Amino acid sequence: MTALSHHLLATIWSALELPAPATDAVSFTGHGNLPSYYAVTDLAAAAIGAAALAVRELAALRGASEAPVSVDRRLASLWFGWSLAPVGWERPALWDAVAGDYACLDGWIRLHTNAPHHRRAALDVLGCAPDRQAVEQAVAQWQGAALEAAMVANRGCAAQMRSAGDWHAHPQGLAVASEPLIAFDTRPCGGAVAWAGTRTGSRTGAEARPLAGVKVLDLTRVLAGPVATRFLAGYGAEVLRIDAPDWNEPGVIPEVTPGKRCARLDLHHAPDRAVFEQLLAEADVLVHGYRPEALARLGYDENYRRQANPRLVDVCLDAYGWSGPWTGRRGFDSLVQMSCGIAAHGMQASGAGKPVPLPVQALDHATGYLMAAAVVRGLITRVTQQRATQARLSLARTAALLMTTEGEIGGVQLAPVAPDDYALALEHTAWGPARRLRAPVAVAGMAMAWPQGASELGSAPAQWAAP
Repeated sequence: MTALSHHLLATIWSALELPAPATDAVSFTGHGNLPSYYAVTDLAAAAIGAAALAVRELAALRGASEAPVSVDRRLASLWFGWSLAPVGWERPALWDAVAGDYACLDGWIRLHTNAPHHRRAALDVLGCAPDRQAVEQAVAQWQGAALEAAMVANRGCAAQMRSAGDWHAHPQGLAVASEPLIAFDTRPCGGAVAWAGTRTGSRTGAEARPLAGVKVLDLTRVLAGPVATRFLAGYGAEVLRIDAPDWNEPGVIPEVTPGKRCARLDLHHAPDRAVFEQLLAEADVLVHGYRPEALARLGYDENYRRQANPRLVDVCLDAYGWSGPWTGRRGFDSLVQMSCGIAAHGMQASGAGKPVPLPVQALDHATGYLMAAAVVRGLITRVTQQRATQARLSLARTAALLMTTEGEIGGVQLAPVAPDDYALALEHTAWGPARRLRAPVAVAGMAMAWPQGASELGSAPAQWAAP
């Protein structure tokens, strides 16, 4: 059952370009699989295991013992869904009423309309009211490729359903296939490489909170980037998330903000720019998911970031890859599943009459843990080689890894979530009490935990915590 988890872990670890650990460094427990035509549970276990193993390697550099890592495949699968169960309150709706799959003249297309400006872009192209039946009727008049192109040209988000064969022959599919799972680049730091925090083997110091003192500036949105920084916060990093004054993603914020401080800055406003630039200069890590030209238009391109903070670990995410004609195209997990053939394969294999996506947003979650592992790898490189790291990842490249696997629809299925899957203590969030799933991975002496519950966007000042 765990052979594929080990294989995927080895593939991810090779992509991290770190020395190979002992063959028994990570063990996998737990039974059952998410029902999918791809091995989503194995990907979940491997991605989480790789991130935790990287944390263990960094902790060893700071004086901790090389403790064993154990991943619960069942809990890892559940964390690829939703880890938070509200107590006495309801989570806001995840999807906008217009978002979803629609039949067009020659197949299927998915519209992603959760953000208000993406919804307006879609409705402007279709020329219809924000009513699902009206959208269905309007989409039915279009060829899939033409509607996708029109949506993208209008700064909207849509993806025509393609088969895996079509994607492999597509210029963007060819470009993604040539990219590494994680693309690294390093350069001399040109200065101090350590960070604040206790360097000790005691269980009250580095071994207990191995990322203590690491300042992470978080410029990410749904969902991969926030998953990455949630993991980093879980092992002690100070995560400061920055959002624009008008941005919100209510359906997922309670899920992804435990242990973080969330602030707002308007980077078109000079005083806020000055605050941001100071934060960037003092950060150890920058994690961002904006399209490349978005930061460049603000004056914060790669060259600026290197000059402002020569020691920065800079980890960035893109939907469709970093080369090819779709470089910088807006995208989300559900759209990439449509583009690359995952939804079409599920539809064909099941005999369904509509797209069959993965049972969870596995591309987002897996890529999030790969991003977290890349951050830790960058910290290791900074300590051992006195070099700063940039890492690039994409949802489409993670999809390519998943598509090398086969799932077991008829095998042992994952048991439903049970009360004892949750931690005993309530998490006090900004919306009310909630229960969070128990951690999916255990590293002896290094608990994944968050000192405070999930918080709302803009609820904290844009500053690092006092030492």
